[in-house]
Amino acid sequence: MKTTILFLLLLITIGTGFKAGAQEVSNAYSNELFIKNNDTLRYRLLTPANYDIHKAYPIIIFLHGSGERGSDNNAQLLHGGALFVKDSLRKAFPAFVLFPQCPKDQTWAPMKLIRDKDGKITDVKFGLTPEPTQPAALVKQVLDSLLATGKIDPKQVYLGGLSLGGMGTFDMLARYPDVFAAAFPICGAGDVTAASKYGKKVAMWIFHGGADNVVPVDFSRAFYKALKEMNADVKYTEYPGVGHNSWDNAFAEPTLLPWLFSHKKQ
Repeated sequence: MKTTILFLLLLITIGTGFKAGAQEVSNAYSNELFIKNNDTLRYRLLTPANYDIHKAYPIIIFLHGSGERGSDNNAQLLHGGALFVKDSLRKAFPAFVLFPQCPKDQTWAPMKLIRDKDGKITDVKFGLTPEPTQPAALVKQVLDSLLATGKIDPKQVYLGGLSLGGMGTFDMLARYPDVFAAAFPICGAGDVTAASKYGKKVAMWIFHGGADNVVPVDFSRAFYKALKEMNADVKYTEYPGVGHNSWDNAFAEPTLLPWLFSHKKQ
């Protein structure tokens, strides 16, 4: 599947500023480090409202986009961080929420850049490599460590991501199809042939803007088509006229969290 040259914007770190109230959002999440050998993953963690140490809770892992990569352990909350701290949602859907941060110049999913004779990037190829990228591998290790505490309900592990994180979502589902109960990739892309690995195991709600000029909407359409053909539990929402920032629309979906939490691993 050919991509447009504007797809390369995904590979460029874009400076962003936080909206009003971002400090309050940031304060709601604990600031954490996971260190394994010589590797480090920075992440933020939201604890369930009215947390009960005797209970096990769902967990939502959300993978950010290209512009939020870095090492400040804060930028990843820019898109989506505010959604999960709303009082009404925290009370209705108590859960841990994990926002890891991908280091600069790294990715959540493996991808190969295709260049012409002059070195210009002309296309991007995806494929399920033997090993995940280092950031994705660390996310899985953090999840495993949290599951080992008994604080997480293993039947309610959810995954989402936008743009670069949507790509990571598709990739992680293919690698760990028995881990996640449901997932919601937003304006993502990836290896459509790998959908068969999780199509019958993970409920999916895919989002994309119909006018996305960064990540072609054809990727999400192809994933939806492939999953429907295998009778998977999948929904697809495309926003006509909406560009790359379809996450704003997805986060505003009133049934997103009810849908997510309605799914449990058998």
